[in-house]
Amino acid sequence: MALYKKYTGNQTLKYTRNTTIMILLLLFALATLFPIYFMIISSLGDPVEAGSMNYTLWPTKVSFASYKFFFDYSEHSYRWLLNSLFVAGCVTLSNVIFATLAGYAFSKIRFKGRSVLFAILLCAMMIPYQVTQVPLYILIVNIFEIQNTYKALIMPGLVSVYSIFLTKQFMSSIPNEIIECAKVEGCNQLQIFLKVIVPLSKTVMAVTAILTFMDSWNTFFWPFLVTNTMDMQTIQVGLKNFRFANTTYYAPMMAGATISAIPMFILFFSLQRYFLEGVTVGAVKG
Repeated sequence: MALYKKYTGNQTLKYTRNTTIMILLLLFALATLFPIYFMIISSLGDPVEAGSMNYTLWPTKVSFASYKFFFDYSEHSYRWLLNSLFVAGCVTLSNVIFATLAGYAFSKIRFKGRSVLFAILLCAMMIPYQVTQVPLYILIVNIFEIQNTYKALIMPGLVSVYSIFLTKQFMSSIPNEIIECAKVEGCNQLQIFLKVIVPLSKTVMAVTAILTFMDSWNTFFWPFLVTNTMDMQTIQVGLKNFRFANTTYYAPMMAGATISAIPMFILFFSLQRYFLEGVTVGAVKG
């Protein structure tokens, strides 16, 4: 009887603990999803009532007029989306390529000064993003004189230190025996990189692509600094044009924000499976 009571008590305690954890996780999930829900619900409001500051959890009238207003408001609405897609795509591609090359060099190639150079890169990660904006702005505008161009939007983000660090740490776990076997088979460094390292690094390349695309797509401050015409603005900067001195068109702004979030969702859900893959799963057989 005593054992039965002890067993029942343990089961009750376990059930209570699991229920509490589920409730907490549910609350965290709701807190995370609520801004997205509010953005979508707000975008379904009437553009005429956009500046009324009447916030509700459900609009009094569901309408897609704000989406039409967003595209009809300016001839540059489509251009903002294309600019963001082009800039984020170029930055993502360059980060994946250069970070993969640098990660392979730092993790698998022995050269003089490797540790010192990598330590300098790690120190660069500690510098706040805002500190580098002034010298970077002077470099782009006064020295290179490429303000208000795609070059100004893309060049500062060609490769990030974090992408190199992430890739290097990932590739360090790839067994050196695989590379030695490739050398025995007569492969040079380029062949080893393309035929061995890249196939085993799809996971970190996908993660780098997701993080870089999301960061570049959502960046507001730098595109705001280096663009001075509406046709060169990205979607995040273009949304500020719905804010005026006396009122703000909240519903069209939320409609534009909802549209701008779609590419990120597509990219993340299409590549999320790579987060679950191991680095060397199936690499060594027998």
